[in-house]
Amino acid sequence: MATIKDIASKVGVSISTVSRVLNYDSTLSVGDETKKKIFQVAEELSYRKKYTNNPDLSRVAIVSSYNENEEIDDLYYMSIRLGVEQRCQFHNLQQVKFFHNQYNEIKQENLHGIIAIGRFTDEEVTQLRELTEHIVFVDFSPNHELFDSVIIDVEEATRKVLRYLIEQGYKQIGYIGGQKTFRDQNIEYGELREKTVREYLSQNGLLNEDWIYISSRFSVEDGYNLMKQKIIEQGDNLPEVFFAGNDSVAIGSLRALHEANIAVPDRVSIIGLNDVSVSKYVYPSLSTVKIHTELMGETAADLLMERISERKIPKKVIIPTELVIRKSSR
Repeated sequence: MATIKDIASKVGVSISTVSRVLNYDSTLSVGDETKKKIFQVAEELSYRKKYTNNPDLSRVAIVSSYNENEEIDDLYYMSIRLGVEQRCQFHNLQQVKFFHNQYNEIKQENLHGIIAIGRFTDEEVTQLRELTEHIVFVDFSPNHELFDSVIIDVEEATRKVLRYLIEQGYKQIGYIGGQKTFRDQNIEYGELREKTVREYLSQNGLLNEDWIYISSRFSVEDGYNLMKQKIIEQGDNLPEVFFAGNDSVAIGSLRALHEANIAVPDRVSIIGLNDVSVSKYVYPSLSTVKIHTELMGETAADLLMERISERKIPKKVIIPTELVIRKSSR
């Protein structure tokens, strides 16, 4: 079994630093990249914290709907998980972590509850329910009459951006996003942003179909390629501003605009969604909608504690979002 010493050796930091990072020591001055590397190596080595044999401790599983590489590449879901783990530690809950395709391993655990992060197929939801009645879904609500869930209001977050842009006097508003499919199901999370943009702009007499750009995914690469293609096709006919379906798409779009010498925000402004940690460091710093991911994770752990304490009626908690205006919009 891997030890803290093994992690420290591979990352190139002290044993004390690894221990304090894994125990969420807020007084430790260590950069985000180092913390990310420590958690990444801990996962690679299948490190598991040692817990006391106190039978009063509840044992919970944190189940992710993505694989290890996807989590490392997506700070959004990693941030949710860190919020879950920190709050579970506060509640003195034993934690074991699994990915969606490890159902047989999850069955071997004697669990008091599950926190499921991300989007799961109908079959996976059924499988998880067979393991325990205490389940909290984060960023997904498969059935609010059966399960606790913690989500954001994607439609309201989208409308919040569009209201702001219209109030700022923008008349030419575009959208750049993707289509989010999930394994054997179509998930409408991505499409909901596009749908809301179309409806809201149409209601305000501002919808121009030529300025709705849709790719297959919500990645930096897709944002870059799609914006680059549209710059070639539309030239000077680009809108004044784009709302991007997430920060990854926005960051890729920024790169394409820079390469084409299109000034941001003087010629084209852009606003993203998520407020991932790198958004404030790109050039120009990205205006975006902040999603309180760590709070989503903490709230999920609180809900699970209530469930374990015999609350019977499910709760659906909607965490508000916050518009953050930086230098990529005027």
